[in-house]
Amino acid sequence: MNDAELVLKHIELQDLSKAKEVFNKVKKSGSPEEKFFLAEQLSQYGFLEEAKELNEKLLEEFPEENELKIMMAELLIDLGKDEEAYPYLESVDPTDPNYAAAMLLEADLYQMQGLYEVSEQKLLKAKEMYRDEPVIDFALAELYMSLGRFLEAVASYQRLLKAGEETVAGNNIYARLAEALSAGGAFEESIPYYEKALESNKDLNVLFGYGLTSFQAGLYKKAKNAFEELKAMDHEYHALYLYLAKSHDQLGELDKAIETAEQGLAADEYNVDLYIYIAGLLMKAGREEEAENHLRHALALDPESTEAASLLNKLLLHQERHEEILDVISNLENADDPHLHWDAAYSYQQTEQYSKALNEYKLAYNELKNNMDFLKDYGFFLMEEGMRSEGAAVFRRLSSLDPLNEEWLEIIDRLEE
Repeated sequence: MNDAELVLKHIELQDLSKAKEVFNKVKKSGSPEEKFFLAEQLSQYGFLEEAKELNEKLLEEFPEENELKIMMAELLIDLGKDEEAYPYLESVDPTDPNYAAAMLLEADLYQMQGLYEVSEQKLLKAKEMYRDEPVIDFALAELYMSLGRFLEAVASYQRLLKAGEETVAGNNIYARLAEALSAGGAFEESIPYYEKALESNKDLNVLFGYGLTSFQAGLYKKAKNAFEELKAMDHEYHALYLYLAKSHDQLGELDKAIETAEQGLAADEYNVDLYIYIAGLLMKAGREEEAENHLRHALALDPESTEAASLLNKLLLHQERHEEILDVISNLENADDPHLHWDAAYSYQQTEQYSKALNEYKLAYNELKNNMDFLKDYGFFLMEEGMRSEGAAVFRRLSSLDPLNEEWLEIIDRLEE
């Protein structure tokens, strides 16, 4: 066992003082081979500063060794010293076989700093120099994915498959292509690629993506089957429950949808989205008391959830519990949502707080001026309050949206007499 291997042995035995002693010996008088081996191993163990020290010693001996420059750049990046990494990468000889790796690393570095155009330019230049290097096409595809340029990502992934590259850097290209197509809205087109990816490896995240994309494509039975398979493989994959429940609901399996969503809450009791979704299912099933409990639980977890508040208000409106609606809205720090203003307006109107109702209707109007139900509520309120010209304006708006309804024209005539 040489000294480099002895350092690693002491680390494994957690004798760090002894490891440091032998490390210093290697750094001072070890062979280049020992230093290089130990630097690589220490970087994998997370001893980045020590690996950097060895690499610096090696560069003193071999200042033109491009592989050492790239290793130093990687260490500096991992240490958060990005600016110090650039000179090492830029000094790599373009004729060296390691130059492609340097360009890729430099592109990654620019991307991490948000300099996406520079990163793309580096990769395109690398593509010109190394046309048949699959890792460059893969890097371009991943860059385009991160930028939301899905058509270009798709083209890059397809080039890899056309060249017979089904796996690059441990990534299944069929899966990545499927995700790019799905992200770009080509749901049905992506499904065969998901299925091809799952033939070789039932990766949980890929299986979830397959189920979600099937759901988005309206293929609810296929989505249900995918999520059921995922659940059987890992019942703690929390994200599956909401979409499995939605798949059951779309297939008309309301009781099963409720049961699945409740299973999801058992696995993830703080999932506000599930509480809200179950409440909607329970309201559909006529189980209003249970729905209310779930919505109040959601608001206890997230007091600013306007979605939970709006759904609870819908239930309370159905039960004509107007004071409670106003309580729900008053407990929200930010209730600047047009539908909440509408709820408040109607509830103030029903509790005879007319000036407050008028103010809330006005606050909702700009956002809801194309909502005919809102316009009817607002228009009739203005009529009842004797605000004839304002009421006529609202009904004219309503008539423009519903020109075949003669009732609005009659009301307008009456208000303008």
